[in-house]
Amino acid sequence: MASEVRQPVDHGSDYPLVRLTGVLDAATARTVRSALLSVLAEQPEALLVEVSEVTTPAPEAAAMLRELRRDTADWPAAHLALCDPRGASAWPGVGWPVWPDTGAATAELGRPDPDRRHSLALDPVVGAARRSRELITEVCGRWDRHDLAGPACIVVTELVNNVVVHARTAMNVLVAKHGSGISVAVRDHSTHTPTYTGGPVPSTAYGGRGMLLIDSVSERWGNLPLDDGKVVWALLIADDAEAGLARPGEQTGAAAGMTDPAHG
Repeated sequence: MASEVRQPVDHGSDYPLVRLTGVLDAATARTVRSALLSVLAEQPEALLVEVSEVTTPAPEAAAMLRELRRDTADWPAAHLALCDPRGASAWPGVGWPVWPDTGAATAELGRPDPDRRHSLALDPVVGAARRSRELITEVCGRWDRHDLAGPACIVVTELVNNVVVHARTAMNVLVAKHGSGISVAVRDHSTHTPTYTGGPVPSTAYGGRGMLLIDSVSERWGNLPLDDGKVVWALLIADDAEAGLARPGEQTGAAAGMTDPAHG
């Protein structure tokens, strides 16, 4: 009998809540990953996953959760929390904080900060890059990240223009506070990903020259495939803050990782 898992999403509280029920194993892990990425694509400040009704997870399920945390550590830099009264012992090695219930997780997180992250929906038309730069300049000024406005505008211009020229789909520009820096991302609805090898770029390469420029001004960058497209992101930090920046998957502060997340 095939494994089954349900993943209804509750958007009625401060943070989206995904309630998983059923068997979480190799057969269902990809479906669950897709469901969680779909919620994360909305760029919430946190994602809670209720797993108390999931049967004992298989190693493949733990690996999926661990990889999801790693793959989204810089984008969208959301708090990720499992809620399970069985505790962390039921989810060894996943790297997520585990809370006994959603109330405890929400109480620790506090209310979301609406000014922490912003998005802008754009069509693939002339002028899209200019509008994205206006957003970057405005939020960098409000966040006192003036030194990052220039590099961030370079990044967002290249990402948006790639969508306008190549993907030709609707897009969302996402910008968020990220420790002492910011993250910039563009989500589109094309599965064609940009390439960058660090060497000479063919004139026909999708995003090659743009990614070379992005690589030169960002701390790190990457792309995250989604079922209906992708997100290409870049992390930018001030020069004097570079030494204190955690690497993907590292955790700082409290062991639970909620009040001081690795990449919040």
